[in-house]
Amino acid sequence: MEFYSCSCFYTHNIFLEEYKLHVRFTSKEQFLKDYRDVLRSCGCVTDGDLHAVLQKVESEVDRRRNLCEKSAERTALISSVYRAVHGEVYCLQESFLAPEFLQLVSYACSEGATCRGLLDHMEPLAAQRVYRFPVFRKEFCRMLIEELENFERSEAPKGRPNTMNNYGILLNELRFDEGFITPLRERYLQPITQLLYPDCGGRSLDSHKAFVVKYAMGQDLDLDYHYDNAEVTLNVCLGKEFTDGNLYFGDMRQVPLSESECAEVEHRVASGLLHRGQQMHGALRISSGERWNLIVWLRASEQRNRLCPMCNQPPRLEETRGFGDGFTRAPPGPDTHTASCLLH
Repeated sequence: MEFYSCSCFYTHNIFLEEYKLHVRFTSKEQFLKDYRDVLRSCGCVTDGDLHAVLQKVESEVDRRRNLCEKSAERTALISSVYRAVHGEVYCLQESFLAPEFLQLVSYACSEGATCRGLLDHMEPLAAQRVYRFPVFRKEFCRMLIEELENFERSEAPKGRPNTMNNYGILLNELRFDEGFITPLRERYLQPITQLLYPDCGGRSLDSHKAFVVKYAMGQDLDLDYHYDNAEVTLNVCLGKEFTDGNLYFGDMRQVPLSESECAEVEHRVASGLLHRGQQMHGALRISSGERWNLIVWLRASEQRNRLCPMCNQPPRLEETRGFGDGFTRAPPGPDTHTASCLLH
């Protein structure tokens, strides 16, 4: 299957960290018309301030337009110069997975499995339709962090996940997709998501974007309120030692924050939080230590082909490499509706 991006990726949902504002940029005239007043109210007062914002936004649009080409260049260079210390972590093995997770998947794959029955295997949380369960064994989390730290120390080029996370790693550039993330999505996650989220693409996940983010003192400490470019998101806390930094969840993105009631959910090492990608959420500040999180944006072209989740319009497709943003030109085949499961 050939995947595409929507052209709005270049111009929409650009995050201005210093003003805590997401913006879109199609032209200087449009930007000033839409945001001059709101920026002024946020502290962007002088002409110099505004010029700096325009430069930053235009630079980000340009970066996005060249993203695929630059990512391919980094991937090739990483492959030629980087030497792994834990090569085994690049290929998913059942021994990496927590016994509780395997039991959960086994039930989801069983004849007659229901959403209610699946929920009996999970801990109830205050946040609506947010679920937590062990995913990996802690020993695997330790090895994966050691591998990622080794990569960070290397001279290999590094692409960052998005405009909100300044510290992290794009896992496709380290070649985790084929051997690890794809089988995790197809064999283990989709049997669960097709029961929990049949209304928002959980039955037909066919692509993903996976990355790791890092929170540490003197680096990123928190993450502002936002939604993901995904139908379903898996967020696994890999470690290390940290205090505070809970996630908080509100309503879906169509509901203003002022009308939402947020609920906090605690991170637990080696456990994952599964939630709808369009559900608003953020991460509170850590107060000490260091935390690494594996984020997998799970996408269903059947869902997003109808309406781009970022611009709320039918997608305007652009050619791309790899999974792009998970859009396809043709409806997905019937095989995308049924999850395959290796647990019998």
